[in-house]
Amino acid sequence: MKSFLKEFKEFISKGNVIDLAVGVIIGGAFQKIVNSLVEDIITPLINMVAHVESVDKLAVKIGSATLAYGKFIEAILSFLIMALVIFLIIKGMNSLSQTAGKMMPGEQKEEMDSEPTTKECPYCFSTIPYQAVRCPKCTSILKEGIKFEE
Repeated sequence: MKSFLKEFKEFISKGNVIDLAVGVIIGGAFQKIVNSLVEDIITPLINMVAHVESVDKLAVKIGSATLAYGKFIEAILSFLIMALVIFLIIKGMNSLSQTAGKMMPGEQKEEMDSEPTTKECPYCFSTIPYQAVRCPKCTSILKEGIKFEE
């Protein structure tokens, strides 16, 4: 039980989980703002222009079924606004990242100026230190002309 709790503590204290939790909380709060924008500002404008009482009450009755397409229109508007805002945020972060030369969270930057620290063994394809003359995994000799004591 202790190892489980220790593992869970390590998992929960990692930055990715905390970042995700913060993102979900902020996303939920932002969704309320977008819903208010659609319901309290955009929908009344549509009502005024379209000369209808309320967009969310628009519906078609087919037999005993009622298709409330007005609510669907509001949901589409909310989705499109959220998608636009997320697109603009990511686009802005990417342009900042490119202009500042910094990495985005989760990106890996290849080091072009420094020498490599590892290489691949041509025999067993394992990753080994760059300056190794013999593979520690398969013991193959990697550089000719080097003699080893046996």
